[in-house]
Amino acid sequence: MANIVTQIADKVRPIGVSTNYGDPVEVGDQTLIPVSLGWFGFGGAGDDASGGGGAGGVAVPIGAYVRRPGKDLEFEPNLIALMAVSIPLVWTTGTVLRKLVRVLKK
Repeated sequence: MANIVTQIADKVRPIGVSTNYGDPVEVGDQTLIPVSLGWFGFGGAGDDASGGGGAGGVAVPIGAYVRRPGKDLEFEPNLIALMAVSIPLVWTTGTVLRKLVRVLKK
């Protein structure tokens, strides 16, 4: 099993920064560099007779670096992705705070 993990790690290691930063794209007179937040994981288990494993990953587009003629490089966030990530976060934070206040009142 350790050999399989080493093989997977060797295949994933070269990906590096290209996982989160895309290739520059020319759109008219602008240059866009897409940016995402990405992560992945692997797991495995087994013994001499049998084994199993799995992997998964996700990439969330968070924005792009934009270079316009005569201007510096600027980051422009993807507001839809920001909303999609922040709504569950705000809901969870509110739920935890509500329960914490109830416990502290007792």
